[in-house]
Amino acid sequence: MSFQNATFQLACGKAGQLPASTVPEIVFSGKSNVGKSSLINKLINRKSLARVSATPGKTATINFYDLKEFKLVDLPGYGYAKVSQSEKARWAELVEGYFNQDRRFALIIQIIDIRHQIGANDAQMVDYLYSKGLPFAIVLTKTDKLNKTQLNNQLQYFKDLFSDLSDVMLFPFSALNGSGAEDIREYILSEI
Repeated sequence: MSFQNATFQLACGKAGQLPASTVPEIVFSGKSNVGKSSLINKLINRKSLARVSATPGKTATINFYDLKEFKLVDLPGYGYAKVSQSEKARWAELVEGYFNQDRRFALIIQIIDIRHQIGANDAQMVDYLYSKGLPFAIVLTKTDKLNKTQLNNQLQYFKDLFSDLSDVMLFPFSALNGSGAEDIREYILSEI
C-alpha cells in the first residue's frame, strides 16, 4: 500500500459536519506548531498536502485525508495562547465531539516536541487517551534540533515518563531528514 496515494477529503469545523467512519482512522493529535502537518506530509512523501504554517493555531478544522483502506485525520492543535477563548471553546467542542462519536479509531498518534519537558496539555491528552483505552503511540518531533547527547537524554526522559503505559510505542521523528518516518509508517500499517 502506498501512502503517496493520499488525497484531501474534507475539512470539518463543527462536530455535526464529521463524515461517517467507514474505514480505520489514523488520528494526529498535538499542540499547535508541534509538526502535525509536517509529519503527515513526510509520511505520505508529499510536500504540501497537509498545509504547514509558520503561524501556530492555523489548523482550526479536523482535516480528513483518504487512502482508500484508511483515513488520516489531522486534529486542530491545542494550547496556543493567542487564539480567542471562543475559538478555543469551538476547537474543544469539535475535538470532543469527534472522540465521542462511534468511530473506527485504529491509532491515535500523539505528537510531542522532544526538546521540552512534557507540558500540561500534552500530559492531559496522554492521560485522556490512556483512560479511554484508545490505541495510541507517541511521536517525538524535532529530533534534528538536538545534539546527540541532548537527544539521548530527552529520549530517556520520555521513556521513563511513559514507562507505566503498557504497550505504548515511542517514535523519535525529524521532518527535516525524515528519520523515524518509515518506522511510523510500518506501525500504522500494523494497526489497521
